Amino acid sequence: MAGDQVVAAERGVTTIADRVVAKIAARAAREALDRVPEGGEAPHASVTLHHGAARVRVGVELDYPTDIGARCGAVRQRVSQRVHGLAGVEVAEVVVQVERLHSVHTRGTDGGRIR
Repeated sequence: MAGDQVVAAERGVTTIADRVVAKIAARAAREALDRVPEGGEAPHASVTLHHGAARVRVGVELDYPTDIGARCGAVRQRVSQRVHGLAGVEVAEVVVQVERLHSVHTRGTDGGRIR
């Protein structure tokens, strides 16, 4: 069989589906946040692949008070590392959208305002 091996440049290209990269990104965001806030939803992601580079949008919910900038930075870094490491895809951009903040003061309430 050693004589039948095809040179790497002639083997072709492996294509990774957008939804696979999105699942990796969502999992990486969950890892970066350590946990999902009580009553919150797990992070979700959408991905656009263009010319071998990914643009990732991740939606997260965070506990509050927290350092929102640092938490979002950790998500961006982890998503970029994991997508590149597991899928071999360069990450051009990671946008983290904070969709909801969960305050210790509003847990167990109907979500109304706290004065």
